Amino acid sequence: MTHNRLAAIDIGTNSIRCIVVEVTRNGKFRVLDDEKATVRLGEGMAASGTISPAAWERAVTALGRMKKIVDGYGVKVVEAVATSAVRRAANGEEFIRTVEETVGVRVAVISGEEEAELAALSVRNHFDMEGVRYAMVDIGGGSLEIVTALGTHIEDIHSLELGAVVLTERFVRSDPPRQADLDRLRKHVRASLKESLGAEWGHLQSLVGSGGTITSIAAMVMAMRGEGYGSVHRYEVLRSEVVHLLAMLSRKDLKARREVPGLNPDRADIITAGVTVVDELMRFFDVNLLRVNERGIREGLIIKALRTHGLIPGMETPLTWRESVLEFARSCHADEEHALQVARLSLEIFDSLEPVYGMGEGARRILEAAAILHDVGYFINYSSHHKHSYHLIRHADLFGFTPRERELIASAARYHRKALPKKKHESYMRLAEPDRLLVARLGGILRLADGLDRRRNSLVSGLTCSLSDGTFILTLASRGEISVELFGGKIKGDLFEEAFSKRLLLVAESALA
Repeated sequence: MTHNRLAAIDIGTNSIRCIVVEVTRNGKFRVLDDEKATVRLGEGMAASGTISPAAWERAVTALGRMKKIVDGYGVKVVEAVATSAVRRAANGEEFIRTVEETVGVRVAVISGEEEAELAALSVRNHFDMEGVRYAMVDIGGGSLEIVTALGTHIEDIHSLELGAVVLTERFVRSDPPRQADLDRLRKHVRASLKESLGAEWGHLQSLVGSGGTITSIAAMVMAMRGEGYGSVHRYEVLRSEVVHLLAMLSRKDLKARREVPGLNPDRADIITAGVTVVDELMRFFDVNLLRVNERGIREGLIIKALRTHGLIPGMETPLTWRESVLEFARSCHADEEHALQVARLSLEIFDSLEPVYGMGEGARRILEAAAILHDVGYFINYSSHHKHSYHLIRHADLFGFTPRERELIASAARYHRKALPKKKHESYMRLAEPDRLLVARLGGILRLADGLDRRRNSLVSGLTCSLSDGTFILTLASRGEISVELFGGKIKGDLFEEAFSKRLLLVAESALA
């Protein structure tokens, strides 16, 4: 059956993307194929005002190949849009007619505002922005789309001709670029933002970005940090890292930029202009954090098309991070009562320790997610299910978590049983040293809480924690006799004792009477 499959094609200034999805039984969709071709449709357009014959041919060839892929999946509905380059080109309408006649795909040329709305639709599908004032930006080859919002409420939408290809052709005339040209580029970006958005802007809490420039920044920063999360989706980059990255790129020539870890060599000639735009955006909005949306316009197009064709609900309330975690646990047939009991006990222990150890609110959320998901590995097999849990969580699409947070959740869950963290554990040693300590502490709390529900019947109703002479005393309230739970906690308190460098003593509340 292919009636529940749909394809979306995004014809941009720098590249063309084609994504094929299939709607699942729960009303979500999964990606079957994601094809990209760097065709540089806007190449030379700043001077000629038209799509060049070479770029035309590259684009039509790529679209023909994508149409064959789409047909191979039996897709009947194809939504295709063209953005900045085709909008601006004097021969853009002719190009669209040629694509329809030779490739068999009807393409709609959309406005910058429509581009921005599609990018915003994708962001709301992946980020919990409730109560947050932020800006969403999508940087293509030809244009920059900006959406300012508070929570799910859009404040304003702007489209500016500040794409990476357009700016490179206009301002970058030497290799490596001359400082004077970079200063002119920066001045132009700054003036364009001020003219379009106004001079005064209140502080925003974060910037959420999509497009090739944004994902390239994330990949380069990830490489510089020595991290390997496998995906840049929901990755977070600091303003200082963007500044340092731009300084490094500005000093290199094209050959050297092509060798920068994390950067696709095909983007090396336009990346400096693109990163300059991001740097100026973060300065303009006074934000310190860039959050990466790897999906962007093409996914927004998918969501809109699926709703239009009635394949998913038209008004879907975004999940919270906790609902997303529970949904994933249920999809793996986890024991929900046990998972929630372990989470409750874990958080009570965490809250007792937090004033002393200051692990942070983010750590509390990571712990709760890990506790709910610690047993999802049963879905594959009981044997080594803690390792299966690690891999399932690491690759899960958990709403609202960064790649780092997802890695920490997976690692904390992995250590809820069996071996403690060791130097021979490759995934553990990949973590930064502070994160290794955090995993050990959160994993120790989770491991202990799991032991305190050994019979999986939620007998422990509450606990208090106190510190005396280097010993943590955990006093357990219960709804019945808990000798098994005391034994389970004692056996599984080993990582807790190691991570906090304290002895652990478990006491039943009734024993103190």
